[in-house]
Amino acid sequence: MRSVVKICISLLLQASLFISGSIAATASDAKKTSGFIDANLYPYLANTGSDNFLSVLAGLNFGDRLSYFSLTNFGNFKGAGTVADRNTFYTEQNLRWRLSKTSPLDLTAQLNFRSGALNDRYRFGIRWRLSDTGGLKPFFQSLNLAYSVNWHAVQIDHEDPYVWQLEHAFKFVFPDISKRLYLAGFADHTFNQNLPTNFPKNPIVGEVQLGYRLFDKIFAIAEYRVNQYRRADVNNFALGVEYKVTW
Repeated sequence: MRSVVKICISLLLQASLFISGSIAATASDAKKTSGFIDANLYPYLANTGSDNFLSVLAGLNFGDRLSYFSLTNFGNFKGAGTVADRNTFYTEQNLRWRLSKTSPLDLTAQLNFRSGALNDRYRFGIRWRLSDTGGLKPFFQSLNLAYSVNWHAVQIDHEDPYVWQLEHAFKFVFPDISKRLYLAGFADHTFNQNLPTNFPKNPIVGEVQLGYRLFDKIFAIAEYRVNQYRRADVNNFALGVEYKVTW
């Protein structure tokens, strides 16, 4: 029941934000409003019992400064890891506020929901978009690379220790090879979390996705995953298809 409630909350939040974005798109500032919905389905998983088979990403820019981003994963069934609940349902709902219209820094708030009880988190911090930063911007443009790091400085949850996280995200395109080809991914690096001794002290969860646009909005994707919260299947590989709509 808790999982159903959490899924409904996340879907209602996404729906309300996208309705707001649609209304804004009909107003005079429509040129400032943009967004995307990105669904990834993985028919093949190297470890079919312990990873997500469907991921849905969504984003919306409300003009110059406020933006929204979400990630929602659905899995096959519970695995054997310490945080196995995240294998069935896991979502991150993010609101970001740019410090100024030209600043590469964003204030961030994240609602982190997953299946099970006493495991939700609320994170607050600041994101630095290095590829949008003054003297660094020409360098990243020359590499066709976008890169940002989000410092979740404050985490509110059921755990006693002071936990913080660095969230890295990147996207690289290959215009010299093909404008259809991209490489993107993320790495969440968590510090000071209270985990059993047989787990890494500062665990990492990350994904690297290679995508190729087959036609229109359809992509073929291959994905390498790392999840150090698991006792088994820490590394995984997936093949699938992506459908992405932008506006």
